[in-house]
Amino acid sequence: MGTLRLQSLEKITFIDKEGDTHTFEVADGDNLLDIAQANDLEMEGACGGSCACSTCHVIVSDADMYDKMPEPDDDENDMLDLAFGLTETSRLGCQIKMSKEMDGLEVKLPSMTRNLQASDFASKEKKG
Repeated sequence: MGTLRLQSLEKITFIDKEGDTHTFEVADGDNLLDIAQANDLEMEGACGGSCACSTCHVIVSDADMYDKMPEPDDDENDMLDLAFGLTETSRLGCQIKMSKEMDGLEVKLPSMTRNLQASDFASKEKKG
């Protein structure tokens, strides 16, 4: 008879643009972009989670929780520089993976995002 292994679940709360809270139980390794999209929250993720845009920008509510996260790498910092409403605790949702240390994480979705891919496409279309 096999051993039943339980996967630990962590809680995450998203505060949407209207200020409503949405709390979910998620598995280790899930990233915030995937969680938001699976639960129909407004987080675009224009680049598909490849750290090539800033449309999954989130603001971590608790500075202590932010400090527990791995440091953003250079690619993430470059994309964060392009985000609207950047704060000291801003991160890209595609780069934050849930873990035991992240249990209870709360993030706010900013009121605006910048989709560089869409604006680049629109400007190319006008020229063409």
